[in-house]
Amino acid sequence: MNILAIGAHPDDLEILCGGTLAKYAKQGHKVFMAHLTSGNMGGKDISSEELAKIRDGEAKKAGEIIGAEVLGPVCEDLGVLFTPEMRSRVTDIIRQAKPDLIITHSPNDYMTDHIITSQLVFDCAFSATLPHYKTSLPAYEKITPIYYMDTLLGHKFHPEIYIDITDFFETKKAMLACHESQYKWLKGHHITDPFYMIETVARFRGLQAGVMYAEAFAPEKVWGRVAPFNLLPS
Repeated sequence: MNILAIGAHPDDLEILCGGTLAKYAKQGHKVFMAHLTSGNMGGKDISSEELAKIRDGEAKKAGEIIGAEVLGPVCEDLGVLFTPEMRSRVTDIIRQAKPDLIITHSPNDYMTDHIITSQLVFDCAFSATLPHYKTSLPAYEKITPIYYMDTLLGHKFHPEIYIDITDFFETKKAMLACHESQYKWLKGHHITDPFYMIETVARFRGLQAGVMYAEAFAPEKVWGRVAPFNLLPS
């Protein structure tokens, strides 16, 4: 399968579904990791222009660990808005990846870039199928199932599916470790250690599911997007 994961910022996928993406890659599936923003506002002791360049390199390095193709960015931080231009850009990400499954943020996450990314992906997964909606790429007419990944620290998220990532947790950590520019920023601005955070959440979700480490998901249950079989890796 082609697996397309779309996050708002360059490190979101590593934090929220990196183990699952590593598991997909190990099973031979093609993984695309897309981030909509450049991450240029995730810091304060460096110019936003330089930070954007650094974070682009970090995202590509993380993707290389599992052989994923990294797509994006298409805007700056706080630029994830419901506009015709953003609809076109996100639609083209989907048309480029031709996914059998899309993973993205929950509509109930903690900040606007995440929330609107979720809404845009839901919208563009449909617009991508329309031949008369013209972008730089031709329509991809498959109506693709969407799975929402966990929120930051699990707030306002009700898991329906758990993926055992016990054998892939070290890979998840290695992918997150590529985002060196974010260590100090996350510890200061968000008052949390990113590695402590992902281990705590993965252990908690693992405890719920009866394994050591897990990641949690919920499928989008609307007509046309409910698959009669499990698309997440077993």
